[in-house]
Amino acid sequence: MQKSTAKKASKPAAKKNYDLVIVESPAKAKTISQFLGNGYKVQASGGHVRDLPKSTLGVDIENDFEPKYIQIRGKKDVIAAMKAGAAGARNIYLATDPDREGEAISWHIANMLGVDAGEVSRIEFNEITKSAVTSAIQHPRKINLDLVDAQQARRVLDRLVGYKLSPLLWRKVKKGLSAGRVQSVAVRIICDREEEIAAFVPEEFWTITAVLQDSGGTGEFEAKFYGRGGEKLKLESKADADAVLEEIKGKSFIVSGIKKGVKKKNAPPPFTTSYLQQAASGALGFTAKRTMLVAQQLYEGVDIGEGGPVGLVTYIRTDSTRVSEEALAAVRAHISAEYGADYLPEKPNYYKKSSKAQDAHEAIRPSHMEIDPESLKNTLSKDQYRLYKLIYNRFVASQMTPSVSETMQVTLDAGECTFKASGSHMVFKGYTVVYNTDEEDAKETLLPPLYEGENCPLKNIVPKQNFTQPPARYTEATLVRALEEKGIGRPSTYAPIISTIQERRYIEKEGKVLKPTELGVIVNRLMKENFPDIVDIEFTADLENKLDDIENGGRQWKKLISDFYGPFEKTLEQADKKLERVELPVKVSDVVCEKCGRTMVYKDGRFGQFLACPGYPECRNTKPVVKYIDTPCPKCGKRIVEKRSAKTRKTFYGCEGYPECDFVSWDMPIAERCEACGSMMVLRRLSGGSSYKKCSNPDCIKNQRKKADGGAE
Repeated sequence: MQKSTAKKASKPAAKKNYDLVIVESPAKAKTISQFLGNGYKVQASGGHVRDLPKSTLGVDIENDFEPKYIQIRGKKDVIAAMKAGAAGARNIYLATDPDREGEAISWHIANMLGVDAGEVSRIEFNEITKSAVTSAIQHPRKINLDLVDAQQARRVLDRLVGYKLSPLLWRKVKKGLSAGRVQSVAVRIICDREEEIAAFVPEEFWTITAVLQDSGGTGEFEAKFYGRGGEKLKLESKADADAVLEEIKGKSFIVSGIKKGVKKKNAPPPFTTSYLQQAASGALGFTAKRTMLVAQQLYEGVDIGEGGPVGLVTYIRTDSTRVSEEALAAVRAHISAEYGADYLPEKPNYYKKSSKAQDAHEAIRPSHMEIDPESLKNTLSKDQYRLYKLIYNRFVASQMTPSVSETMQVTLDAGECTFKASGSHMVFKGYTVVYNTDEEDAKETLLPPLYEGENCPLKNIVPKQNFTQPPARYTEATLVRALEEKGIGRPSTYAPIISTIQERRYIEKEGKVLKPTELGVIVNRLMKENFPDIVDIEFTADLENKLDDIENGGRQWKKLISDFYGPFEKTLEQADKKLERVELPVKVSDVVCEKCGRTMVYKDGRFGQFLACPGYPECRNTKPVVKYIDTPCPKCGKRIVEKRSAKTRKTFYGCEGYPECDFVSWDMPIAERCEACGSMMVLRRLSGGSSYKKCSNPDCIKNQRKKADGGAE
């Protein structure tokens, strides 16, 4: 049979009839798809697609610190889908987040898809609106390799510190410990504050408050002791206070001076990431992590029932208070229409740029001024609504006129002793009509009408012993402020830093304040003694500045790594030789091991504390830590135990008699009975940290009434 010499017809190339846009999250992809319509395909990478391997260092120290990136496990299908999408695309637009990390993700995606980093394929936008996205597509740029290098430098630095220090901590302290470059500094800041509190010596001082009345008898007011002969005097002891009381005995309180004034308070700037986390903590009770999770949802797009998801706020990782001229025009029009000319300044309010700010993005603000928070109250989740309202109102307030208060300071003389009283009264609310989270500012102190020479009768005199207070422990909000002020980390890192040091059990939360654990104190001391640079605040802040230099093209990233690693490696070798094994203190329980009779001790595990027999490995008995609630089981009268679900780790309450008794409740039972039906009352905790009492009986008339009224249920 003769072979055919005819050539097979070549398969026609697939028709490329769309442009591919790659973003990070599916939510963002869904929001953007509706803007672009036909002719575009929008896909999500799900964040990073390549990273350093988890099982090895992943940095070739001998080859100029070259990182060894691998495909992230579980991303096979996502990458295959992106490659298939790229194969049929006319143009590829990389639209990852507009920051260092987003730039690096675009660079990794470009590498995997075979797109040259020098091609014009990168787009970015500060808000997910149709105009912003379409404008970005019309103005693509090349991938900024300086931004990529800055991110690579941070990633490699953190990997070298973590993967070199952690094994040392395993050998010298406890298996499973880890050390982070920036997290270690955050732990140090909290530990240093704890040392300040421990070393604090309170100082005694006294105050004397006179309760006076104006001569016309229209009202009482308070005046505090100021000094003697016009000079300020501190009362350091009871003897000092008694001397003043003796001196003014029988003396008249004569008004010797009245000073009236006007106090203006300017509007606060719009939110940066740090401001947002601090305000959400104070006003809403949100943790930094929760704030950023909800803010990300608002940024990427929320379905509000009008043609698909809508991005409600601008990019949420920023250190700038800058706002676009278009946004200023929109908010000024809103203020004029809603509040009137008195609340609109003649010119827009501009805020001074921080010397440490990168100023790469606008402040966090609403993407659509016309979408009022109240119109979304029944559409958004409770957290989304509250945070959107906070962002919206803060932005509106930032472009409003100052609040105005009339102030009055009164000086009274009782012999040679001087007392002072002050009052204030707000005469124009200004920006506070929209946004005011300062309770002190909201308080008014009104003084009766007084005149110079007036004799004010004394109604009471109150001496009080006081002591100076130690510095306050950090809360999440004040720690974020401290990290920002000291130049530690950047907007995108504050929430992960705080979460990480708690997950590693170096820090624990007691109410709202952060305290170091015994483990945190030990590890911090070891780090300060052996790796002073790693936990040095100025050194770490300087590294952040050097990363900024790389981003701006003024420094080579591998040179920075080399300069850091040489001294670090020597310090690591010395510490390994001189450090002795650190024995962690053992916390003994009152529970006896039923297998061998020893008293069990507390241990830390993956899911928190548990009880273990100290006779390990001979005795391997373990038990969960049992926490009893001071309320009997309503079914059988036995004790109620606090438990955690195996899958979600969510707290619930059940009878210790299980399985014989099947009582269970997600809400904490309390020792009270419902006045309407007699059922057990429970405490329902809300996401912000607050709680309220409710009847455990869902059929109770009280609960039915709450449902009808739309109350929390």
